[in-house]
Amino acid sequence: MSGRNALTAYRGKRHFDRTAEPPGEQPPAGETPCFVVQIHDASTLHFDFRLEVDGVLKSWSVPKGPSADPHDKRLAMSTEDHPLEYREFEGVIPAGEYGAGTVIVWDQGSYHPLTRKKKGRTRSFSESLADGHASFWLDGSKLHGGYALTRFRTGEGPGKRESWLLVKENDDRAGRRGTPDAWRARSVRSGRTLKRVAAEEAAERGDG
Repeated sequence: MSGRNALTAYRGKRHFDRTAEPPGEQPPAGETPCFVVQIHDASTLHFDFRLEVDGVLKSWSVPKGPSADPHDKRLAMSTEDHPLEYREFEGVIPAGEYGAGTVIVWDQGSYHPLTRKKKGRTRSFSESLADGHASFWLDGSKLHGGYALTRFRTGEGPGKRESWLLVKENDDRAGRRGTPDAWRARSVRSGRTLKRVAAEEAAERGDG
């Protein structure tokens, strides 16, 4: 599926005359694929983990957030593909809109797939994801080293959400650090917390 067609579900859930989220105009991809981790204070507070694959951001909701500790197995629920521009999105999704709440960019950077072969043939990264296991190396501001996504449950029905595990590889970039307090965490783009982003946007609207 092309990047543009892959965004049908994403666009169908949003009213772009009400939300500042990008509609997706397919900006050119860089030489090295990107990743982004956003903190999202929606109906439940969670981290969104996104990897650039085939012109879109493949996305997972990670309730506890990524960890640098290989002992931590983080649940990651698949969500709809997002446009590449979403890697820069930070702000407040208005009440009444899908995913209403505040978003900050907690980490960002580039990644590269770690080679995986099947029956003697090197698999593409998208093929590895389709198979249910993909390993990759992150070069971010906060996350570094090898990680793996492994699917353990396939969703059923038209709006299926697959269940995955996001786990740090036991390499020289591993540590004992878990995920920081999401409320105190600061954006890698602006240095702001969730609370500050929400307060600034409320002030711009004249709320309160």
